[in-house]
Amino acid sequence: MSPSKKRAAKATVKTAKNAEREPEFRSRKERLAEGERLCENVPHSLHAAWKLPRKHRDPVDLLEESNKYRMPDLVPVRYGRMLPSPFTFLRGSAGLMAHDLATLPHTGIRVQACGDCHLLNFGLFATPERNLIFDINDFDETLPAPWEWDVKRLAVSFAVAAQDNRLSDKDAQAIAVEVVRAYRERLRELSKLSPLEVWYDHLDAQTIIDTAPDKKIRKMREQIIAKAKVRVGDYLYPKISSQVAGRRRLVDQPPALFHIHEKDFDQRVRQALQDYRSSLPHERRILFDSYHLEDIAVKAVGIGSVGTYCFVGLFFSAENHPLLLQFKEACPSVLAPYAGKSEFENQGQRVVTGQRLMQSSSDIFLGWMRGRKGRDFFVRQLRDMKMSAPIEAGTATQLKLYAGLCGFTLARSHAKSGDAALISGYLGKTDSFDRAIGKFAMLYANQNAKDYAALVAAEKKGRIKALREED
Repeated sequence: MSPSKKRAAKATVKTAKNAEREPEFRSRKERLAEGERLCENVPHSLHAAWKLPRKHRDPVDLLEESNKYRMPDLVPVRYGRMLPSPFTFLRGSAGLMAHDLATLPHTGIRVQACGDCHLLNFGLFATPERNLIFDINDFDETLPAPWEWDVKRLAVSFAVAAQDNRLSDKDAQAIAVEVVRAYRERLRELSKLSPLEVWYDHLDAQTIIDTAPDKKIRKMREQIIAKAKVRVGDYLYPKISSQVAGRRRLVDQPPALFHIHEKDFDQRVRQALQDYRSSLPHERRILFDSYHLEDIAVKAVGIGSVGTYCFVGLFFSAENHPLLLQFKEACPSVLAPYAGKSEFENQGQRVVTGQRLMQSSSDIFLGWMRGRKGRDFFVRQLRDMKMSAPIEAGTATQLKLYAGLCGFTLARSHAKSGDAALISGYLGKTDSFDRAIGKFAMLYANQNAKDYAALVAAEKKGRIKALREED
């Protein structure tokens, strides 16, 4: 191990021990200074490097290992959704990147991390007050972990997306740097606020419109936000349901949506719903009791989640107002082997707690439960005024603006659970750390391309099977 890596390893151990001490009410100035001192042992330049660990790691083996919790029949669907491009591969390989990030130096400062922090896990959604905000919206892998892991994965996702859009490497790196610049500058601002002000902080739709740099971008943002304001849950409901014998039923669309026909399935569902109900605050239970379950089916969602058990439940009120709830299996976080196990026995509670901690506002139906077969789930509304930015064919300017929004938002999420002043002191006021992550993002984007090629080759050789769905 090189001297610089030895220093980084020692710093990691030292700061990790500091994180376990009883809270100390030190001044912002003291915490900034401590963060600055960390640079002596973990210089920013260490974050610019990437090379494969000496120990051989097969990306396909690691992906196959992550299938152990998945429904075997849906594993080919997962691979089919990963294979279109290096970016879709990145989306489905959070566990692989977690493995790699754990080999890198870090400061030892922990926050509640997203765990799968890529650009499409940010977007617009409605608060309980029906206001539209921009925030992180996927927390399947959330766990306390080093803050750098989220920053690096987010920066890499922009670099890979830029390459997928056939932008130059120079533009791709500049976009990755913009993520970190926005994160660093916003974290410095948040370090000056009270804890309560940080918790109240949010990025609403009107602010996004008002801060558009020109009329063209403003108009584009207005159009995206107008679409998001449509109740997507109500819009989706007629598309995936139909009238059967006078009752509304979800329509089988295998492998994306299908029913389970087991003799005790309905009984297991009813018991699980009672468990979910008990996880809700009392006033939310009263709201939930206003609806009854009409139908439930398996739904294959996303890319990284495909194959885990995920159900969509169709509910109605007494006057036939529809409600769609998603019951998504919560497996141990991909970060757990490297950052430590969750303090929560129920993985659904891990997800819900992390989501409430990182988001500025969360779904009113957010809760958790455990099925009779021992599987943990978390529950939320399905697509309630939710929309991610369209990145396909995005220009360098558009991706750079979006990168700024995501970096800005991630800073607030980390500030809620972590020490903004300590991290800000380490980041400093210059762009030294930004540029280091920009270099890392390009190096890891190249690694991601190689890993993607390995999966393509594995399918050609028959090592894995992939199912490509019709659009």
